[in-house]
Amino acid sequence: MQLISTLGTDPEIFLYDSKNNKFISSVGLIGGTKDAFHPIDDEGNGVLEDNVAVEFNTPPCKSPEEFKRNIKKNLDYIRARAQELGYEIAIQPSAVFEKDQLDSPGAQEFGCMPDYNAWLGGAQNPRPRASDGNLRSCGGHVHIALDYGQDCLEVIKAMDLFVGCMMLEFDKDTDRRELYGKAGAFRKKSYGVEYRTASNAWIESDERIQWVWDQTDKALDFVMRGNSFTLEQGMKIQECINTSNLDILAELKEEFNL
Repeated sequence: MQLISTLGTDPEIFLYDSKNNKFISSVGLIGGTKDAFHPIDDEGNGVLEDNVAVEFNTPPCKSPEEFKRNIKKNLDYIRARAQELGYEIAIQPSAVFEKDQLDSPGAQEFGCMPDYNAWLGGAQNPRPRASDGNLRSCGGHVHIALDYGQDCLEVIKAMDLFVGCMMLEFDKDTDRRELYGKAGAFRKKSYGVEYRTASNAWIESDERIQWVWDQTDKALDFVMRGNSFTLEQGMKIQECINTSNLDILAELKEEFNL
């Protein structure tokens, strides 16, 4: 039985100038803002400029096929727009931009809305700050409808195990977490919860998109069955994600039969 009611996402991607080997700020090129994205259809798909990245939004999806279709529609739109400008798209969790791409107010805006840490009882995370001021990052946040009265903090903890930890097998980026994406990152929503730990690495293929759908369903099943984590297990999950520790991942996979 599928426990997912609906799933949505709002990933970010970069624009890239392959001729000059540099990443390009999206500011002034794409349109749309956090308050009003630029719609690309009448189904709820749309794009916007977020710091230097391009963000897209899908509507809530009821099946993995719908989820994949909407992600592809947004990526195709952004790719076509990038080509019109002479650029490409780059789906990667972090990148270092040259200074000439960071001279707008939008490119300097970080953490305009706070997120929170499920492992600390929902305490607010500190405002992001990187050691390299030219570093920028891209998330692949998952928006989960909670229709069965699940505790959102427990759902986020389970997502850390089933998605955040397991993503380390294909997401090798270690720079993004200087800004965003530490364990337990979330925001409460009227429909449920937004899981903010994941990078954009999972939108690269239909197989990975399907994987996120399936892993989210497993996380919901874990919570619905009344499971929870001991203090020691929780500490291991957090360290696994925050330090990209593959040795701990191997231990967790064995312990939880992942």
